[in-house]
Amino acid sequence: MKEGCIFCKIVQGEISAEMIYEDDKSIVFKDINPQAPVHLLVVPKTHIEASTDGFTSYDAELLGSLFFAAEKAAEISGVKNTGFRLIINTGPDSGQEVPHLHIHLLGGKKLGRLVGD
Repeated sequence: MKEGCIFCKIVQGEISAEMIYEDDKSIVFKDINPQAPVHLLVVPKTHIEASTDGFTSYDAELLGSLFFAAEKAAEISGVKNTGFRLIINTGPDSGQEVPHLHIHLLGGKKLGRLVGD
């Protein structure tokens, strides 16, 4: 855990969030500023700042578990069969606001093009 990281505080239970799914490696909760009817954040419990942190073989298993958690959350949220989008922002130019790796899961409506909406 990293001191001052809002996602680490959510993982530790220091800050509340509307949880959708949790397992031993990840949590999924509703985004507080949703950009779609379903907007969830899939967050590893281990603090990793970005997708450029130089992963190890342990991290490969962790990253795979994030996609498993995303699928479970999509099912729970009712968007698994209609479709959803997964987005990972890396670094300030991408719009990453929290320096803790996370996947945005967006759905619940027909989404426009990813670039140039």
